[in-house]
Amino acid sequence: MPYHKDKQQAFQAAQQGVDQAIDVYNDLVKNDPDYGRHLKELKNEINEAFQQIDNALEVASENQLDQLRKFKNDLESIVSRVDFDE
Repeated sequence: MPYHKDKQQAFQAAQQGVDQAIDVYNDLVKNDPDYGRHLKELKNEINEAFQQIDNALEVASENQLDQLRKFKNDLESIVSRVDFDE
C-alpha cells in the first residue's frame, strides 16, 4: 500500500505545482511595476511544476498518466505565451 500512497502524493504535488504556476500566471500584469519580480516567480513555479510532473510520471498509474501529460501541456502553453527574456 505505501507504493500507492507515493503515487497519489506525487500526483497531488504535481497538481498543486501546476495550480500554483497557473495562479501566478493569471495574476501577471505587464504594466505592474513588480512585473519582473512576478515573471521570475512564474518561471520558478513553472520549473518546480515541471519537476514535480516528471517525478510523478515515474510512479504514475495508468489513470494518472493522461492528466499528468495535460498538466505538462498546460505549462508549455503558458511558457509559449510569456516572454521570459524581458
